[in-house]
Amino acid sequence: MIDEKQSIQKSTLTRRQFLQASALGAAAFAMPTVVWADGKKILKVRDYSPVESFDPAISPNVPDEYVNHAIYNKLISYKPGKTWGWQLEAAQSIEQTDPTHISFTLKKGIQFTNGYGQMTAEDVKFSLERHLDPKLKSQLKGDLGSFSHVEVTGSHSGVIVLEEPFAPFWMTGLAYMAGNIISKKATLEKGGTFTTPPCSSGPYRYKSWKPKQGTVLVRNELWTGEPGEYDEIHILVIDDEKSAEIGYEAGDLDFTRISMSSLDNYKTSLPADTKLETRPSLYYVWLGMNMDNSVLKDKQIRKAIQYAVDVDLVLEASYFGAAKRATGILAPGLLGHRDKNLIEKPDLAKSRALLDKAGFSGGLDLTIDVLNKTTFVTAAQVIQASLSQVGIRLEINVHDSGSFWSLGDASAGDQWKNVQLVLNRFSSAPEPYYAAQWFTTEQVGIWNWERFCSKEYDALHKKAAVETDYAKRDAMYKKMVDLMEESGAYVFLTHEAVPLVWRDTLVPSLRPDGVPMWRHFKPA
Repeated sequence: MIDEKQSIQKSTLTRRQFLQASALGAAAFAMPTVVWADGKKILKVRDYSPVESFDPAISPNVPDEYVNHAIYNKLISYKPGKTWGWQLEAAQSIEQTDPTHISFTLKKGIQFTNGYGQMTAEDVKFSLERHLDPKLKSQLKGDLGSFSHVEVTGSHSGVIVLEEPFAPFWMTGLAYMAGNIISKKATLEKGGTFTTPPCSSGPYRYKSWKPKQGTVLVRNELWTGEPGEYDEIHILVIDDEKSAEIGYEAGDLDFTRISMSSLDNYKTSLPADTKLETRPSLYYVWLGMNMDNSVLKDKQIRKAIQYAVDVDLVLEASYFGAAKRATGILAPGLLGHRDKNLIEKPDLAKSRALLDKAGFSGGLDLTIDVLNKTTFVTAAQVIQASLSQVGIRLEINVHDSGSFWSLGDASAGDQWKNVQLVLNRFSSAPEPYYAAQWFTTEQVGIWNWERFCSKEYDALHKKAAVETDYAKRDAMYKKMVDLMEESGAYVFLTHEAVPLVWRDTLVPSLRPDGVPMWRHFKPA
């Protein structure tokens, strides 16, 4: 989700280029790590990948959003706590007056820094509508669904207009990344987009940024809402959870996610003055198969792989039994979550029979591509062992983030044709539309690496987006996940879990899935 933008054309690969760039390491610790310096109160936190751009339209990445939420405002934002919901942020009031119109009034007095004046409804209009600009090629356009435009009715009021009802709009369009409001004047002065923010409006403002290393935010003296409690927030980029643990125990971090493999040790022996909590995750991890690969075109081979993989063993080895098995791309508690998979346990006899029918009674050779992280490599090794029992010889290809996140990108060349099995992991939002959108036919060669094409899936995706009946939407998304599994191209693994540690000198603010909301962090 991002790119260090130098031209509109270059911004088309932002989501992927961000992920490619996240091979950081020890260089992150070059940033300041002192809790108190010159009388300043400093919060030190970890981001798992680097910010590549602060422009919401060209940086649709979860780590970028961690930072953007501290320096920008949305009309509404996710509510901290353990139950999904939203709360007012820049909006004084907001109401859906009919299925295609949402009226809002901004709070008065929200100031942009660097002399760019007060936030107005024109800034809201500009911020949302720019995602529709075909030249900008915003990857967040899909999060806005049927959004058409904003009618400005006053200096601080307006009406959001949808072309047709779009049920996910509140949770994906307004409360998430696409909803960030930026200064129209400042952005136009920068030529219509930017890499570093020309101004901020939240409780913190941008101070400095070292690409691939980290970001420093400082308290925004113009902010009149709930004040930022820290003089500075130092955001250190640390890709690997194990490295983050070392940084935390060395005193270089105040808050971080830890690895699943360390969870039991932390439960029995916490570092001094530390608190631990595990939250459920919206991430989804799966084994995917390239349906257009010359070997995997045969559905019988894909189904044979589905029947051979022992998912429970994969989770025991790679997540130490701390992560539960997934039944699809939608986590428990979300609309569309299935109670069980169509294939619930391995059936090696059925797997061998399918391979025999496909003409591979003597076995076959395949490859699996994985990101160079211990958890994923371990999972691949267990999958390798499972498949060996039916005669499939699996070679594991381990990649750094730069090479991995271009594997299925058709615009990068023909390398996608050689992709066979891939172990993948995506982030998500508390709305099934967000997770489901990456597997439509139009995403083939972009994020749909399995090259799964289903007219029925695509039709249901569009229909579910405008359906307002909860039960009907739930049934549609369950059917969509059924279609994915029936294709033979997917083995759903886990939604993981989110183990977090922090100093008892602070009170973190977390989304229900454990994502930190730094603007609300406070000293204990």
